[in-house]
Amino acid sequence: MTTRHVLAFGVLLSAFVGVGCGSPAPAPPPAAAPAPAEPAYRVLVSDETGGNLIVINGETYAVTHTLPVGKRPRGVRVSRDGSQLLVALSGSPVAPPGVDESKLPPPDRSADGIGVVDLATLALARTIHSGQDPETFDTSLDGNTLYAANEDAAQMTALDMTSGTIRARVQVGEEPEGVTVRPDGAVVYVTCEETGEVVAVDTATLKVLAHIKTGSRPRAVIFTTDNAFGFVTNETSGTVSVFDAKTHRVTSTIKVPQPKSSTIPPRPMGVALSPDGRWVYVGLGRSQAVGVIDTTTKTFSRLIENVGQRVWGVATSPDGRMLFTANGPGADVSAVDIESGTVKQRIATGGSPWGVAIATRR
Repeated sequence: MTTRHVLAFGVLLSAFVGVGCGSPAPAPPPAAAPAPAEPAYRVLVSDETGGNLIVINGETYAVTHTLPVGKRPRGVRVSRDGSQLLVALSGSPVAPPGVDESKLPPPDRSADGIGVVDLATLALARTIHSGQDPETFDTSLDGNTLYAANEDAAQMTALDMTSGTIRARVQVGEEPEGVTVRPDGAVVYVTCEETGEVVAVDTATLKVLAHIKTGSRPRAVIFTTDNAFGFVTNETSGTVSVFDAKTHRVTSTIKVPQPKSSTIPPRPMGVALSPDGRWVYVGLGRSQAVGVIDTTTKTFSRLIENVGQRVWGVATSPDGRMLFTANGPGADVSAVDIESGTVKQRIATGGSPWGVAIATRR
């Protein structure tokens, strides 16, 4: 065999061995895309007319879930341990101020209660009977007792969250709405729209401690972190009452100015406290604005205008940079950059957004 023939044979043999024995292994399948990371926080919004809880990614502002929870969801709060979202449900028909209630359909009392949503699974775990027509509520510091405003009954109920039974019914003023436990947990406060007052109730004895006169139609109350002062939004007065949380006496009244961008006067409603405790943010209803109050000086600081059609519930991001507002008839939620005072995005939700809460990643 000539050298040329030997080389040719070697080439053929190499090709044969490569095909039969040493061919490259098939490429591995592409790795599955990693699951999207949970956002640092979620924005949880109650949709009063749609009967849903709407979940918004706090970083992308995308609506990720729409969960049916029951009739007329309004007040919302994250549980003290951060594992659940609590939402007030009501079978009473919607009754705006001035409506002839005799012409409304009868209430469905079986729909009244507090819905409990598991934040890990975003499933409605249970609904607890809480008394008639609950609107807003707060919980004790240990999370074992829930205090709910029962608007139609002019009562506050104290609900045992473990057994699901009502511990007590406390008679307060007419049309109770806002409920807030003082940061030290010793007193719970209930705003009463019709009687223009805040009723202070001792959480240990469930006895009324004081009636604090405010402006007309008080809606919500929030406290400084040192327990010293409470701020009450007065819807039809266009004011915020400041009261001493120990003496239960009003110390000053802050007038909210008319937004230049709206012909409708300010209607102070929902409130939120900045994470550092320095600012109170006040939803101003159909004037489409948010008011900012300095908790140190107890004075009005500025307006954030053109926020939404009817700014009701408000909440701040954990870093204090963003404000989220529920804009009922606008069927959307506004993500507002607090420093610049501009709406970064309008988030379409449908329905009628009412309350807002923030759940951080656990």
